[in-house]
Amino acid sequence: MPFATLSPLIMPGLPGRAGIGSVSSRYRGGAPRRGWPAWPAGGLGWQDRIVPGRAAAFDELDERIVAALVEDARASYADIGAQVGLSASAVKRRVDRLRASGAITGFTVTIDPAALGWTTEAYVELFCRSRTSPRSIGAALSKYPEVTGACTITGEADALLHIRAADVQHFERVVEQIGAEPFVVRTRSVIVLSRLVSRTDIQPRGDAGR
Repeated sequence: MPFATLSPLIMPGLPGRAGIGSVSSRYRGGAPRRGWPAWPAGGLGWQDRIVPGRAAAFDELDERIVAALVEDARASYADIGAQVGLSASAVKRRVDRLRASGAITGFTVTIDPAALGWTTEAYVELFCRSRTSPRSIGAALSKYPEVTGACTITGEADALLHIRAADVQHFERVVEQIGAEPFVVRTRSVIVLSRLVSRTDIQPRGDAGR
């Protein structure tokens, strides 16, 4: 089932490992605007100037700070500063700036779904009637706590759902309920046997992806 994600309808929930904090973030590369001075590492410089509606650019120190937060969102500014070579106050300034710009979207706790009894995991392709808007699909799917993520995709299907359930019978009931929504034509499901790679969030790595 080849596809590419177009837009998220429901952001993922219940991901990752138990007991470890995570940080949600989005990354934008960029260069200083003309006329903005280069400031000392750790200080407030061009990258700290927030442009409304645009995420702050990431420099190497930002990437290392975010990587530390992704690893453990409960780490203190002093601990992070010791890893990246900055003072606690300099780390705080950078984190505050990234939060204010929207580059860091929030902090959360990740939980092992199995600890909550959600031992069955599946992906479901959703085929909808014509002229069904993504907003309508997202609103309907938000009623189901078992749907931990959903997005519109390219290809034959209209949306892809990530579902967690207690067991196969529970999963079947959820799919039947979703299939009964008035805009749904049919569904196609695959059940996860085992996870090969599981990351709680994206970590910056040098210039990768720029």
